[in-house]
Amino acid sequence: MGQKTNPIGNRLGIIRGWESNWYGGREFAQKLVQDEKIRNYLQARINKGGLARIIIERTLKRITITIHTSRPGIIIGKGGQEVDKLREELKALSGEDIQINIIEIRKPEMEAPIVAESIAKQLESRVNYRRAVKMAIQSSMRAGALGIKVRVSGRLNGAEMARSEEYKDGRTPLHTFRADVDYSIKEALTVYGKLGIKVWLFRGEILGKRDLSPNVGVPKKLKGNERGPEDRRQGGGDRRPKPRGGRK
Repeated sequence: MGQKTNPIGNRLGIIRGWESNWYGGREFAQKLVQDEKIRNYLQARINKGGLARIIIERTLKRITITIHTSRPGIIIGKGGQEVDKLREELKALSGEDIQINIIEIRKPEMEAPIVAESIAKQLESRVNYRRAVKMAIQSSMRAGALGIKVRVSGRLNGAEMARSEEYKDGRTPLHTFRADVDYSIKEALTVYGKLGIKVWLFRGEILGKRDLSPNVGVPKKLKGNERGPEDRRQGGGDRRPKPRGGRK
């Protein structure tokens, strides 16, 4: 069933942490709606900022929003003017004190949301979908991805009947829970209607224990058949039978 589920939700609590971290109690529904408003506002506001993830944490006194982006300069602005303005806008939207942290992404080609957004922007600019997808796949593989799969759906090239086309390189093991598979879905509004873009990006395997708290450093990822110390302790090493006494 790994083919049918969201790879991110399927790995929550295993190798991925949650992007909303708070306890709501009786106000759970209200805070959940507030989180959705904040995320939608930021995605519309930072349209060209290379937005990858938004992590929201709450305490009794404030809301801490951590933005992972490939272009932090656009969000911060000259002398921090833009981020101060953004903080005031979010404060007016939520009615609570806001703290904003910005984390720069060094390799945007290794983030599925940024790859999908890049393809969507090119399709809206009337770039041929095959060219846009193949360029995105090549960039991600050169950046260090072990596999990527892209699916484009809709009226491709203005065809009267909608269809889906899929392109991939490397491997994307959706059934392996220790596989770090990033996933994103975006929409491109063209003159022929909306096109849907789905991206699965395999970045390596995560072995051993991992801290699932938000904003932690990138864990060690092992390639191929390498094994971590946790696997060796559980008998993941050499399993060849040892010769009994008396045999040579």
